[in-house]
Amino acid sequence: MLLRRSWKRSNKQQSLRLSELHRKSQLWRGIASIALIEGRSLIPMDPNGLSDPYVKFRLGHQKYRSKTVPKTLSPQWREQFDLHLFEETGGILEITVWDRDTGRRDDFIGRCQLDLSTLSKEHTHHLDLPLEESRGFVVLLVTLTASSHVSIADLSVTPLDDPQERREILKRYGALKSFSNFRDVGIVQVKVMRAEGLMAADVTGKSDPFCVLELNNDRLQTHTVYKNLNPEWNKVFTFNVKDIHSLMEVTVFDEDRDRSADFLGKISIPLLSICNGEQKSYVLKNKELTAPTKGVLHLELDVIYNTVKAAMKTVVPAEQKYIEEEPKVSKQLLQQNFNRVKRCIMVLISYGTYINSCFEWESAQRSIISFVMFVLVVWNFELYMLPLALLLLLVWNYLFSRDTTDTTMEAMFDWEDEEEDKEDKESEHKGFMNKLYAIQDVFVSVQNTLDEVASNGERIKNTVNWTVPFLSWLAIAALLSAVVLLYLVPLRYLVLIWGVNKFTKKLRDPYMIDNNELFDFLSRVPSDVQVMHYRELRVDPGQSPSKRRRPIQS
Repeated sequence: MLLRRSWKRSNKQQSLRLSELHRKSQLWRGIASIALIEGRSLIPMDPNGLSDPYVKFRLGHQKYRSKTVPKTLSPQWREQFDLHLFEETGGILEITVWDRDTGRRDDFIGRCQLDLSTLSKEHTHHLDLPLEESRGFVVLLVTLTASSHVSIADLSVTPLDDPQERREILKRYGALKSFSNFRDVGIVQVKVMRAEGLMAADVTGKSDPFCVLELNNDRLQTHTVYKNLNPEWNKVFTFNVKDIHSLMEVTVFDEDRDRSADFLGKISIPLLSICNGEQKSYVLKNKELTAPTKGVLHLELDVIYNTVKAAMKTVVPAEQKYIEEEPKVSKQLLQQNFNRVKRCIMVLISYGTYINSCFEWESAQRSIISFVMFVLVVWNFELYMLPLALLLLLVWNYLFSRDTTDTTMEAMFDWEDEEEDKEDKESEHKGFMNKLYAIQDVFVSVQNTLDEVASNGERIKNTVNWTVPFLSWLAIAALLSAVVLLYLVPLRYLVLIWGVNKFTKKLRDPYMIDNNELFDFLSRVPSDVQVMHYRELRVDPGQSPSKRRRPIQS
């Protein structure tokens, strides 16, 4: 009993010490905003006299890799990213430039270092950094800023619950501050209360859970509560908001001293969906966020932001995550993405079918109304009607279709989950060949779709390239006719003539088969594969029958 009590006491003290260490080690004191502009006069690493350069950055444990610019010695990257400053001095930024090689190890081009402590704060520095051990330069724009609204505290010390501090924050993100410091959009506060009914990850039937909170590349975590499936953290986390469209991701892990932490559950919360001051219970999901897992997480969130800054940030590139898992081949993911594309296409097809039904006079009342509306719109059309139509569509969906869209989406993913469960159950009785056939069906569908898209593109190219002169001359005649008509006849009248012809075609000839003249024309133009099939092979004179050596008769 004495040993057990002393162990519990020491375990609790250790947990408190780890909590304080976690708090101090996680909080960053500032942000280094880095814009990678370009490289100059890099050395060639490939046989063609060029390189495929990319850049790696390292600041402490933080890493970032730029995109690869192919076949150039003066790459234009034009990328922007942020790194956290955990040291008062800022630290040393290590920069290495590499040449991308497919199928073998990448070639090292050069390196350089930047001492951030030599740069002044709140000022943008234009830097041309020469590469060591090589020739060439890397051009950067670096800005160091302080980070004031990043904190970890107990529930008794909550920033937004203090009326005075809340007024100051509201003033900071008020309308009068809309045009200053555009990167500071707002602040979000997350109270991590407790969790209930977590999954048991240890052999003892317990877990050692802790929470990790991520907002883009900002990452904070709670202390670990040992041997507990219903932990209470009671911590308050505060983040700076740089993009109001970001997601607050909260992941629960089980701590293991001798190996990596075990995943227990995860939730993802859009900042725009937060109801300020409302304590909510979130059911934990799996890693893919597609199905529930065991456990409930209790949180309370508050977000304050400037609307003007948030709107302006919407039309600039979103911040990319530095650490992302490598994509893996997945039959289910491939099937899901294929079904998503298929649904989008089916929606367009359904709209086209509905419009075509008006031309086919399947419903006389609907066709008459459509014809009258078509004539009125075309006759009175002005350019301002295009954004007006989109505006009316948005207003219509806001008033009538929002709830049905959510339920339809939920039903769609529920159906997919049921299909996956059904496949999992059936897969227990199916063999390897049946799974292979299922994957093959998806690949065949994707293959046929890609073939159709590629063939149409090649047919357009071959029309321009005079692969079939007759069809190219026919295209010239059609284009000349279109030029003359568009020059002599206003577009409004041509659209009216086309619409009247389309609406009355079925009335004039009820048994006529509908067609699309453009696709019919393209179907006659061969694709590159068909051109290869049609190409005649040259006869080798040495292999001709007349030149063959006759066998010697004895």
